[in-house]
Amino acid sequence: MRAEEFIERRTFPLLKRKLGGEQPYIPLGIFKLRLPLIHYRWSWIECLAAMFLGVACLGAGTAITMDVFGIESFEIALTFAVFNALMYAVPAHLGDPVVPGWITPALPLTITYLSGFALGPERIKAMIALQMLVAFLFFFMGITKLGAKLVSIVPTSIRSGIILGAGFAAALNVVNVRLPKAPITVTLSIIISFFFLYSTTLDELAKKTVRFKIIKGLGIVPAQIFAIIAGPLLIRELPLPEIQWSFTPLNIGTVLENYTIFGLGFPEPRLFALAVPMAVMAYIIAFGDLILAQSIIRDGQKDRDDETIDVNASRSNLVNAIRNGFMSLFAPWIPMNGPLWAAGIVPIVERYKMGRRTLDSIWDGLGTFRAATVIAVMLMPLVTLIRPAFDIFFGLTMAVQVIACGNIGMGMLENNQQRAVAMTMAGIIATLGPAQGLISGILLYFIMDYRSKSSKQKIIESEEKAKHA
Repeated sequence: MRAEEFIERRTFPLLKRKLGGEQPYIPLGIFKLRLPLIHYRWSWIECLAAMFLGVACLGAGTAITMDVFGIESFEIALTFAVFNALMYAVPAHLGDPVVPGWITPALPLTITYLSGFALGPERIKAMIALQMLVAFLFFFMGITKLGAKLVSIVPTSIRSGIILGAGFAAALNVVNVRLPKAPITVTLSIIISFFFLYSTTLDELAKKTVRFKIIKGLGIVPAQIFAIIAGPLLIRELPLPEIQWSFTPLNIGTVLENYTIFGLGFPEPRLFALAVPMAVMAYIIAFGDLILAQSIIRDGQKDRDDETIDVNASRSNLVNAIRNGFMSLFAPWIPMNGPLWAAGIVPIVERYKMGRRTLDSIWDGLGTFRAATVIAVMLMPLVTLIRPAFDIFFGLTMAVQVIACGNIGMGMLENNQQRAVAMTMAGIIATLGPAQGLISGILLYFIMDYRSKSSKQKIIESEEKAKHA
């Protein structure tokens, strides 16, 4: 039976696309609303992944919130994570083909910035002001369509430098922050995740039998399960979980009264002024993730001519403006909301490449993963089971981002001049900061790469694309 006939016989989704066309949706201006079972099929593999990976990421964010804001109650801090889970579901359901996440490389800079304010209302207001500014930058870039033009006209060497810089920063996070906490568990978990995602041996076996095809489709879930079991029971680098049998308690009133503008009042103008440099740096980093997200999706499209995926930089900017704006009002989120979570999207795209029988539409994976995250974070037994492994899962996220950034960033480069610009820029971004890295990349581009034939041709092609963006 051909794949097309196999898909047509399925009950869900109720609305199916024509071969080579775009998955059905409800038009809402620039947005494209897709609902589960109607516009995309529920994928149980992505649901299982979300039960571990999604909850782990939100759990790590909860721990950061408790530490930076000085919150003693895990349940109160978890309310922030529930709000953020709802915002995680926004992009895929409004037509942005990503698994969204944090502005992760900016997190150390954000924490350092907030440490300059007194613990309590002042620090919270500083975070609110920062996230509001980031939301405004996303909105401005989206509404003016400057974001789309920016993505199109940035030279290849600089775009690669931004992507590689994110990878370098992720690698430093794994080595300097995650490994010291549980070196054996982190190392073995990363090895297992790399095997399931990138092993050529498993690739060959997956092509021969359905059993191995399903196993490969599990992505980093086996590594997560290993960390949950082996970390506390075998290796004993993690504490045993203390299971709580209930739904996640929501302390919305407490959060609104003590951590938002509704209880604390609007941030003073000076807090907005102080937040401008940090907001600009955060957007620069997020811009790199936006480029990476588009590159990952387009890489997946090369193997699938049966579906058209609409990638729109302006839509991506507006979606992230909504997410950051909502969180700044109702639950300021220290990691902030970025366009991409590499550890979430890479396994989905890898499964998507395997054909329609594995994943009919990219939206099956993207929509299910984030919708299931909302459900999972409401189940307290699951949250408390995974809680001891929060740091391990965050380390897996960073490790997968290293590989994704390296593969795509290096694949973009065509000559030694571009490689020199990109690698130097990436090192500066990872060690000195995004602003310094971007400035150095621009200078090096004009010194080394501007007059190269490939770069000039790319600029001409990019300018033509920008005219029609």
